[in-house]
Amino acid sequence: MKAWCALIVVAALTACTAKPPAPGYRDDSPLSITTRDDDKRLAGDWQVRGYYPGDDALQQVAFLPEWQGTPAFELVTRSCEDTGDCEDVGEIWRAKSLGPNRWTISGPHSEAERELWVVWVDEGYRTAAIGAPDGRYGWVLDRTAKGGADRIKAAREILDFNGYDIGAMILR
Repeated sequence: MKAWCALIVVAALTACTAKPPAPGYRDDSPLSITTRDDDKRLAGDWQVRGYYPGDDALQQVAFLPEWQGTPAFELVTRSCEDTGDCEDVGEIWRAKSLGPNRWTISGPHSEAERELWVVWVDEGYRTAAIGAPDGRYGWVLDRTAKGGADRIKAAREILDFNGYDIGAMILR
């Protein structure tokens, strides 16, 4: 009986000292990246089909593997006036490779940085799950603005498997 009581006390103390979840939209479980590594196929325009709060204005992401001799990403955001007039504005974020399918991207007008990982891309390079390893953001990207529901679902499932809170993700 004393052994059982001691076991319960140890279990309770362990639970009290458990590490809290990491900030952002994912827990601190190990993050995987896709083994599909083809910059030419990854290059081009991607429509943002899923995002987390804070990236509401983000409409498109384009991977530019050779922009002025270096990789870069163009992030296109929508800016709207009080009158209802809206405009899409693209900004080039320079990219520093951290290895296959991983970059640190730097904003053009500030010290803003994001770490961008390709967590998954389908075989046809039509849909991708993108995320930050610290969980600050995650995106579901697709080559088209509509359709591909099965691939969008798969991208969300991959993010979920990698510890992202897909319940917080907003879909377009």
